[in-house]
Amino acid sequence: MNVFYEEDGVFKAGNVLSDQGASMQVESATGKRSKVKSGHVLFDFRDPDAATLMRDAHALAESIDLEFLWECAPQAEFSFKDLATDYFGRAATAVESAALVTRLHSAPMYFYRKGRGNYRPAPPDSLKAALAGIERKQREAVQQATWRDDLIAGRLPDAIAPLVRELLFRPDRNRIEYKALIDAASARSTTAERLLLAVGGFASVQALHRDRFVFEQFPRGVEFPSVVIPTFGDLPLAAVAAFSIDDAATTEIDDALSVTAIDVPPDAAPGAKAWRIGVHIAAPGLAIRRDDPIDAIAHDRYSTVYSPGEKITMLPDAVVEAFTLAAGRACPAISLYVDAIDDGEAGWRITASTSRIERVPIADNLRHNLLDDVVTDANLASGAGDGDVDYPRKQELTVLWHFAKALHARRQEARVASGLRPENHQRADYNFRVDEVDGEERVSITERRRGAPLDTVVAELMILANSTWGKLLADCGVAGIYRAQNAAFGPAGRVRMITHPAPHAGLGVAQYAWSTSPLRRYVDLVNQWQIVACLEGGGAPAFAQNDADLFGIVSGFDAAYAAYAEYQTKMERYWSLRWLGQQGRTLVEARATGREDNAMLFEIPLLVRVPGMAVVGPAGTPPGMTGVARGQRVEIEIISTDLLDLTAQCRLVAIIEEVDELDDDEELGDAAEGSVEAGVTALDVETAAAEGSAIETCAPAATSEPQDVAS
Repeated sequence: MNVFYEEDGVFKAGNVLSDQGASMQVESATGKRSKVKSGHVLFDFRDPDAATLMRDAHALAESIDLEFLWECAPQAEFSFKDLATDYFGRAATAVESAALVTRLHSAPMYFYRKGRGNYRPAPPDSLKAALAGIERKQREAVQQATWRDDLIAGRLPDAIAPLVRELLFRPDRNRIEYKALIDAASARSTTAERLLLAVGGFASVQALHRDRFVFEQFPRGVEFPSVVIPTFGDLPLAAVAAFSIDDAATTEIDDALSVTAIDVPPDAAPGAKAWRIGVHIAAPGLAIRRDDPIDAIAHDRYSTVYSPGEKITMLPDAVVEAFTLAAGRACPAISLYVDAIDDGEAGWRITASTSRIERVPIADNLRHNLLDDVVTDANLASGAGDGDVDYPRKQELTVLWHFAKALHARRQEARVASGLRPENHQRADYNFRVDEVDGEERVSITERRRGAPLDTVVAELMILANSTWGKLLADCGVAGIYRAQNAAFGPAGRVRMITHPAPHAGLGVAQYAWSTSPLRRYVDLVNQWQIVACLEGGGAPAFAQNDADLFGIVSGFDAAYAAYAEYQTKMERYWSLRWLGQQGRTLVEARATGREDNAMLFEIPLLVRVPGMAVVGPAGTPPGMTGVARGQRVEIEIISTDLLDLTAQCRLVAIIEEVDELDDDEELGDAAEGSVEAGVTALDVETAAAEGSAIETCAPAATSEPQDVAS
């Protein structure tokens, strides 16, 4: 006897070897023996043999019209045996019964299974929807194949062109556009990114990097909604002629300085001079209010984004234009005035300080590119400029330079007293300039040494203002956002953003609250609201102590600022690699960083991996060891560069005898690897120096009471 049975959802036929009632031993047509439960047997038969039945049943099942079978089937639940009798018009043979149940089982959209051998026809609406789905999938499969073939052939389908960013940066893997892209990339043995670049999905590798960043950080785009420029009340006019110091392309000018000679107090040393030094910060916080439309924009962006050749501003251009400290205007500002005496050999000392809300006349917008070559340490120290060497605001800059050096010396004393070493600013910074030449973007990269006079002036005065106003907030019991660093963790200890005053050991200040860049950094705008509340008196500050929103701002700002800094670092690496190609450079000099096989190029800020360099030792190669020492100068060959992966393939050519000694706390390794760790102390000083420029990182602090300043 033979049986037709179901096993693991598949119909089979076989010869019964033994029958135990509840189960039977069956040998299939392939010779495999298995134990089959009697309940799984649909029917038994004698003719034909099992193999012939399965062959003939499958052939017959293919000829059964499903549409006709569905129409003639009972609307209620039925057994396949009953339907077989109705369909064939007589008692069905074993082959016919097997064929019909096989056909029923193969069409779940037509017939719902209701038990072994029992089925029910699908309702008309459900069947119609299922068939439409099948038809749609067939059409999609054809369309997917067409798009795949177009992409393989180097053509970008019109339907995929507007979706390239979504497909690449936030893909829905169920979309047929994505499936076509991945299939085509696989067929061309490349990645989806490179395929889209090849077919024109992105204008360039640079555009791909930028679009990815904008897609992730600005999902609604970088364009601003229309806003109404807010107004504010009348302010007293300051009796100063202030000037700013900025990079050439800076439009968000939010800090300016002034110097006014004042009477020398009676207790001053003979020949002493006295000055009232002003730090003037743009005051958008006088007009922008918490939770108004412009605040919502700034809160959403948190900061201006800088990268070579472009920036994405925190505030709309019209708002920036209304509050930027542009020359020839009297601009609303928060001013810090300190009375400072130059006692000659006894050094500088601050005798008084005060803060005001006022309009400040801006006389000049000075630019680094026009002054850095003439405003040098040598010219300032010697008084050069009376003859051939001259520059705007020479007298004021000379005063500010001497005062800034005194402030810096005082900070270093405090830093050393906390157990840290003096700041080391010997590592170079770089300026990137991107211009269009003959229809092609070309980059120039120029070195800018830390500690240049104008940088020192801006840095120290911003540190003084941020520290003084941080103390003002603390003294008034008004909440603020501070940056703090614990000396116990050394010079590389993490700088934290907190909502209560605490020392910043790396800067040598008692407290430090970002306040000097309110046009381009949201934390500064928030602190400006709080400072205004202190200076006006009587009014409630925008944020109360322990305001939950203040903690949210700290968290959100940290995340956004890190992402923006990472993008800036990535694009600086991109343009550094472009520079190598533009210059046709294949042999370059570099310095071993002391981290694995990494080396930093001398001419541009580019870290590369040089396989086999095997860096050893802090300074020099120990006896019995081979490799390149930390700080060792090497010559390397640039074999190839990849602008998409931002990598360079390099080879060590020669080891140059000279070894550069590196301080233990020098940041070459971190900075070289593109680290955006906000806790590196030097970043605070860099930002203070760049408060008026288009390259930002961080800032610092000091006390508001009269104090001695080291000479």
